[in-house]
Amino acid sequence: MIGHPIKSMRKRLAGYSWLSDLPAMLCWAALTGVLGAFATILFHEGMRLIQNLVTGHSGSIVGVTQGLPWYGRLLFPAFGGLVAGSLLWLASRMGSGAHSDYMEAVALGDGRLSMRQGLLRSLSSLFTVASGGSIGREGAMVHMAALSASAIGRFTSFGTSRLRLLVACGAAAGVASAYGAPIAGALFVAEIVLGTMTMQSFGPLLVAAASANIVMRMTGHYETTYAMADIPEIPGMEVLPFVLLGGLAGLGAPMFLKFLDISRRWFKSTGLPLPMRLALGGTLLGLLLMVVPEVAGNGYSVVSSLLHTTWTWYAVVLILICKVVATALTVGSGAVGGVFTPALFVGGAIGTLFGQLMMLVWPGMTTEVYVYTLVGMGSFLGAATSAPLMAILMIFEMTLSYQLVLPLMLACVVAFFVARAVAEVAMYDVTVVRERDVLLRQQLRNTMLDELLRPATTVVVTTSPVSAALQMFLDYPVRYLYVVDEENSFQGVVAQQDLTSLLLERSDINAKLAGEVLRRDFVKTLHPGMTLDEAQDIFVQFPGERLPVVSRGEKPTLLGVVYKSSVLEKYSAIKRSLDAGGEAMLAFGPLRQPRK
Repeated sequence: MIGHPIKSMRKRLAGYSWLSDLPAMLCWAALTGVLGAFATILFHEGMRLIQNLVTGHSGSIVGVTQGLPWYGRLLFPAFGGLVAGSLLWLASRMGSGAHSDYMEAVALGDGRLSMRQGLLRSLSSLFTVASGGSIGREGAMVHMAALSASAIGRFTSFGTSRLRLLVACGAAAGVASAYGAPIAGALFVAEIVLGTMTMQSFGPLLVAAASANIVMRMTGHYETTYAMADIPEIPGMEVLPFVLLGGLAGLGAPMFLKFLDISRRWFKSTGLPLPMRLALGGTLLGLLLMVVPEVAGNGYSVVSSLLHTTWTWYAVVLILICKVVATALTVGSGAVGGVFTPALFVGGAIGTLFGQLMMLVWPGMTTEVYVYTLVGMGSFLGAATSAPLMAILMIFEMTLSYQLVLPLMLACVVAFFVARAVAEVAMYDVTVVRERDVLLRQQLRNTMLDELLRPATTVVVTTSPVSAALQMFLDYPVRYLYVVDEENSFQGVVAQQDLTSLLLERSDINAKLAGEVLRRDFVKTLHPGMTLDEAQDIFVQFPGERLPVVSRGEKPTLLGVVYKSSVLEKYSAIKRSLDAGGEAMLAFGPLRQPRK
């Protein structure tokens, strides 16, 4: 009885086409922003609940871990990994036509997210994070926000383009809520997920992120993540070392990501089922936490300590190595979560070490070490995510310090280009897919006709009798024969219609040669240096299937033929590439799926 009113409401909403117009999308974006903020709050409360149930108290992950006895530090991550793995296994058993990852749903899919799989994966991440897993909690928060947006879009029968945009708004709201950074949250989705920053898509993202930030402020859950008051202005010459820091971050980020990939392959090679694999990862992490409990969680507490207290260089090296290993154990075992915040940790540690080194080699330097810590965080994040602009604004919003912007700009841009030169890796698979897609698109655009050239089989010599040409027309279903001289120099074509006219006139075709009935300018010729665009312009004006390709010069040599179908095949590949990109969300026209 309940289902009938719901179906009736969905049918009524589907009839209002203006609900998915671009102005209305701003209202939907605001709604997804509100839901995204509450999803983040719900995740935080879930963490506190699990911590209270298991340990009897809650708080920061590092604080809870330090308060446990040695066996608690060992067993809690192992228990969390076992539960998290069981939930992931259960999610994998639930077949669904929708996507389980919001990035794939937006960047490569149709925006439909599986509700059951999404909730189970979020619960799995909750147990991993709450039990001390060295992974970012933002991944599950963003996914829950995107999940709520997908549910709204599917309920109101949005078309594919608008559904993808709405899910992207949910993701932006999740990032803005998790980090208190609305501008960076919108840029994160625009740069990484959508791959486009046109205002038609970026506007709704900004509205969703701002709405989420407002809700977090109204509910008392907003705080500046790394508040840094009164950072002094950096002198001009002291900006130069940040370029070198960016280069180091650009070298380190691909190495960090490759190490995580090696860990994933190792855990898979064990052949253990998913629950046991995550339990193994949790147990190995627990052994590490028994000695260094500071590497539990996403690293927020340690980064705050690096910014506000003085560390010795060997303590920073030790915590950096242990954090990388802890993250590899958690991520490699298959746990669901983000590597975003651990990347900030690693970058902050590298920046701290670099700042301490600069203090030694440049005794008169006035820039404090914590500035290098913050710039290291941003440059490492920009290199790892392939989104330097997002990283710049992320650090700015997390610190509310404009003095950091100039060194961040230099370090993040240098880190990005160094990382791209070192290896084709990125934190998110969709980034690599999009980069390869752009490269493919450029290759297709710049494809020369030489690559499409095929041998010309329907060729006659000028001295051949017309009867030979007539026989060739009978053997091949073509409308034109290419005519060359004894030196293979292209002369023109013999048209089927001309031979038909000779037959109707009862002319003696045996007495005529092909050179006497050829047409020299009847068919335009192509040249091997032409691009697809140039060839397409000629094919548009030509009703046939193929055109001859000849060399340039006074005596053009016949090199072969190019078929229209080959050119269209290349352009179809370009179109498929474009349809998979963020520009497809801006398509106008019918935005809703037609109802049957």
